[in-house]
Amino acid sequence: MKYLKTKFACTILCTAGFLYWQNNGLMLTKKCHYKNVPKGFNDYKILQVSDLQNKAFGNNQARLLSKIRNATPDIIVVTGDLIDRNRTNLDTAMAFVDGAVDIAPVYYVSGNHEHQSGYFEELTERLTQAGVTVLENGKSIIKRNGDTLEIIGLADKRVNPYFDQALSTLLKGGEDGRFRLLLCHRPELFKTYVEKGVHLAFTGHAHGGQIRLPFIGGVFAPNQGFFPTYTTGVYEKANTAMVVSRGLGNSTFPFRFFNRPELVLITLKSENKVEEII
Repeated sequence: MKYLKTKFACTILCTAGFLYWQNNGLMLTKKCHYKNVPKGFNDYKILQVSDLQNKAFGNNQARLLSKIRNATPDIIVVTGDLIDRNRTNLDTAMAFVDGAVDIAPVYYVSGNHEHQSGYFEELTERLTQAGVTVLENGKSIIKRNGDTLEIIGLADKRVNPYFDQALSTLLKGGEDGRFRLLLCHRPELFKTYVEKGVHLAFTGHAHGGQIRLPFIGGVFAPNQGFFPTYTTGVYEKANTAMVVSRGLGNSTFPFRFFNRPELVLITLKSENKVEEII
């Protein structure tokens, strides 16, 4: 009986340790993107933060900010759900933002949770005051070494019923060879991004499928259902590539399995080839 109790206690401790690591073992995924990249943006680094959901990584987000700082990004893009509608805490989100703006310029688009929380207007006001570029159906231009990168941001589809039309309007005027980068919360709209001619899209929302199984992948994602198609990594079709971050926090379901919280770092390369940084 004593042996069984000891074995049971060890099993509980190991399970608790595994769950803690899966939910807090922050990782940085590094990839290169080559297609359509102008020479002026060769070696330009874009770090993506998605679905923080009010999660804290150390005091004042120290672990998260250290990971980002060490990646030395040129810009930081935030693709929604900084806060969680079930446990909204603007100060936790702003602890990350206040540190991030000291590392690199920050660009933001909303996810569904910001709008469902009832704090969206207060959050965007605080983001703007902190120096973040809020792109809710808007765009921003970056010039580098004689070339142009156009960052387009779409408000979450939950409050953006004319989503397709908004994207078409924002893409107008970008036919002069400039590189068009899209920030949007929703990966399930990949077909739309391809049809509109976006070069590189950054999305989140899927939480990596929450639980990931060997040889199967993610189990469930919002707006995609069970065994979703778009959960992690880079998807390519025609002239478009879409990055899907597994995100950092949780919402309704409190645990991640084989799906550690993720930051994504994309390095733009002007050479015409594809490879992954190891």
